[in-house]
Amino acid sequence: MENNRWGLNRSQRMQMKAFICVLGFLLIIILLLGKLILVLVHRGEEQEEIPEPEPHIPVVRQLTNVWITEVDEEGLSLFREGNNERYLWGEVTAGDNGPMQPCRADSSVREQVADVELTDDRVTSVIAKTDKINGRILSADDTGIEVEGYGRLPLAADYRGYRLFDSLEMCTARDVRFGYNFTDLCMENGEICAVLMAKEEAMEYIRVLIKASDYSGSFHDAPVLTCDVDYTVIYGPYDNLKQENHGAGEELTFSFDSPYFETDRIRIVPDVLTGKIILKNCNRSQGTPAYRGQMELLKTEEGIVAVNEVLLEEYLYSVVPSEMPAKYPFEALKAQAICARTYAYGHMEHAGYPQYGAHVDDSTSYQVYNNILEQESTTTAVKETYGQLLYTESGGLAGTYYYSTSCGVGSDPNVWKTTAAPTLTYLQAKPLNRIAMEEAVTAMAQGGAAGETAEGDQGEISLGESLREEENFAAFISTVNENDFEAKEGWYRWSYQVDELDKEHMLETLQKRYAANDELILTWKDGAYVSETISELGDITDIYIEKRGSGGVADELIIETDTGKLKVISEHNIRYVLNDGETKVERQDGSRVASASLLPSGFFIITTGKEDGSVVGYTLTGGGFGHGVGMSQNGARQMAGSGYSAGEILLFFYENCAIKNVYE
Repeated sequence: MENNRWGLNRSQRMQMKAFICVLGFLLIIILLLGKLILVLVHRGEEQEEIPEPEPHIPVVRQLTNVWITEVDEEGLSLFREGNNERYLWGEVTAGDNGPMQPCRADSSVREQVADVELTDDRVTSVIAKTDKINGRILSADDTGIEVEGYGRLPLAADYRGYRLFDSLEMCTARDVRFGYNFTDLCMENGEICAVLMAKEEAMEYIRVLIKASDYSGSFHDAPVLTCDVDYTVIYGPYDNLKQENHGAGEELTFSFDSPYFETDRIRIVPDVLTGKIILKNCNRSQGTPAYRGQMELLKTEEGIVAVNEVLLEEYLYSVVPSEMPAKYPFEALKAQAICARTYAYGHMEHAGYPQYGAHVDDSTSYQVYNNILEQESTTTAVKETYGQLLYTESGGLAGTYYYSTSCGVGSDPNVWKTTAAPTLTYLQAKPLNRIAMEEAVTAMAQGGAAGETAEGDQGEISLGESLREEENFAAFISTVNENDFEAKEGWYRWSYQVDELDKEHMLETLQKRYAANDELILTWKDGAYVSETISELGDITDIYIEKRGSGGVADELIIETDTGKLKVISEHNIRYVLNDGETKVERQDGSRVASASLLPSGFFIITTGKEDGSVVGYTLTGGGFGHGVGMSQNGARQMAGSGYSAGEILLFFYENCAIKNVYE
């Protein structure tokens, strides 16, 4: 057999060649497949559609009735919903299919109300609203504003209000100054699109809603008026006002269908400034009241509303004697006058009855006005404090709350459970005694706060806090501190003994208080107190104070029954719930005084009498008369009698405040 150079015979060489041929064939197949795959991939890529980019859809926003604060080359600044915002100019089309050009607005739109269009958060349109009116504002509600000379103008659904003086802030129609023309109204399509409170000046006139006879309500059926001097009745539409003259003493009846009511408002004006309008069929403790200033009669669906517009100072002539006895020391009367003026001025800034254009009413809901005849001493106190208001350290008006008598200590505004209470830091619980007053006056003389002692500590506030503890307060209220200014006042200490608990009356009172505020009368359920309607009251097994506020005032009362327990929150509610409507209060001088619905104060401790585990009666040992926040009037009386000035008295009760004249 023949071999080759690799030592392979012929048969082996043939096998080798066949193997190589097969390998070559397989390689060709692989190469062809690879090429085919590449071709297919390439064709797939060619056939795959490349998506076109999505067209940009501009985001357009409309900002309605905003206040433009600044305009410049780059853009504009505006004030909207309480926030300052800045936007740059965008581009707009110049005419039909013309080139894009930058949007611009000239400086005339600065400090104007405008509608602003934003495209992709850039300004593409500014439409200023320059149609404005001004007049004396007579009334306002959520639907419209009444303007002297224009009548009632509707508010646009999307109207905005801006307070432009001091700091720029949002406001509403209810915030305007009634009886004054301090506000511009921006008009669009016959509606008010913006309220612009443009300025604030010292206000001299207050508008008082005069309640019906014996304060029975806000509406009069058919008021009968006359005047002690000649007077004029002004009535009719603004474009055809009529004036009718009447002599002194001539009586007129203004019934609902009176011909004088050509429009909804009538005005009665004495012909001389010192004249007084007499409301014949309105009863007050002084008899038939007479009013300085003018009287407006407003016809409403519910009845006729009487609004007395009078100088603030003359209003106080009738408020101060109605709120503090005219025989009190003169410095106390001056302190009361400043408190009353500050309180009234606060409501002139924020009216209590905007729908009628009245700042306050004449009842205890605000300040009692014209219930007691004017007195020389109180009128002199008003005159000698002319224009004086009490301001807080931050520059705002102080809340000059006051009450009748303390138990030797006051409390703070948290007794009212309002969101604003914690911010009223100038009203603090403190002892009302001679040592505390001397230390406060010394601190004031040295430039410190009235709440600080000469050494600068907070001794008074520490007492107020310590009386939160039941044991400490019980010891305090059960004794008499001869050093307290009011230690000899009848209401300084009192007791209230209920021999037979009236469970049905208590249930009814709980239900009434729950209806008034369902967050302050709670029921224990599933391990927590919840707000739930009270349908029945089981056998009462215990009554006790669970929590006291600053100064020891009752803050949370627990009523335990055989079916559960209830929590009564706030001194006001507690004073209602524990009053049975029959028991008289015995004052420390032995006199007994009826207490129809409300206990004298929330400063008391409670002891219960029980039979077979159920409470059958209870005794309260307490002190003071009133809520205990701010100035104690009898405390001021005793301080003034001890030689302290009105300023010292006020700065003792209202810490870190200052007295300033609003007209200077």
